[in-house]
Amino acid sequence: MTPVSKPADLTELAAFPAAPDLAAAAAGWLAHLAHERRLSARTLEAYSRDARQFLAFLAGRFGAPASVSDFTDCASGDLRAFLAGRRAEGVDARSLQRAVSALRSLARQIARETGQTAAALGALRAPKAARRLPRPLSATDARAVTTTAPREGEAREPWVLARDAAVLALCYGAGLRISEALSIRRAAAPVGETDAITIVGKGGKSRSAPIIPPVRKAVEEYLKLCPYALKPNSPLFVGARGGPLSPRVVQFAMARMRGALGLPDSATPHALRHSFATHLLARGGDLRTIQDLLGHASLSTTQVYTGVDSARLLAAYRSAHPRA
Repeated sequence: MTPVSKPADLTELAAFPAAPDLAAAAAGWLAHLAHERRLSARTLEAYSRDARQFLAFLAGRFGAPASVSDFTDCASGDLRAFLAGRRAEGVDARSLQRAVSALRSLARQIARETGQTAAALGALRAPKAARRLPRPLSATDARAVTTTAPREGEAREPWVLARDAAVLALCYGAGLRISEALSIRRAAAPVGETDAITIVGKGGKSRSAPIIPPVRKAVEEYLKLCPYALKPNSPLFVGARGGPLSPRVVQFAMARMRGALGLPDSATPHALRHSFATHLLARGGDLRTIQDLLGHASLSTTQVYTGVDSARLLAAYRSAHPRA
């Protein structure tokens, strides 16, 4: 398996609106996150964007590009004003939490290199966000979207329909993220007698994902129909021209499934991963095992699925009990 993808060039991400010393420190921080912490390309882009927005805010507030000393000496009022401005622009609490996390990460990097600490950042309380419960599909709908049947009327080549079904089968049958399914190499294809594959997830952490017979069958059907001769180290899933498959293509495929099956907008590829966890829990799976299967670093992340299952049981009670 290949590690989590990183941008080939950090130059664009590292264009920070700051004085030379702070711009250099921020660029070094971003490189550290990419090469030492092995953060995903999407996380790097988000952290870089958050830092640039804050440094641009400081430049406007101080009337000149901020230096390292300006960054570490910024007051709690500066930080609150930045967050208030972002919230006024419609940014939600989760995105603001991520911004605070990014700035604290940058501050730690600066402290390691210069010894200068940003006291206000350490004391800042991140905005609280309401915890959103995942919205899983029913078992019937989840099984349906992992087949080609709902899309039989589309004017698309059979191998393309089989490919999309195989990717979605991995999301539901093995609990993979789209990026994880698309990171699988041809040599590691879950076919034949394979009952588990090694996945490199967030933060470059490896885990073993189970492969059940329906998933193997979906992948084997795709490989049987695929018109390209895939090399062992090439991606297992390819696009129409033989290059790596884009996650957007899978998302569009899921959108077409929603239309065919009458599913809500919440029925996304990632909802299949939620469905994997929720259905396991409903069948008696324990949280620790589900945590390992999903690759969650913290059990508290996995515990959100107990809320999903409790909500489902309560809804069933209210609809069925004569005194509810």
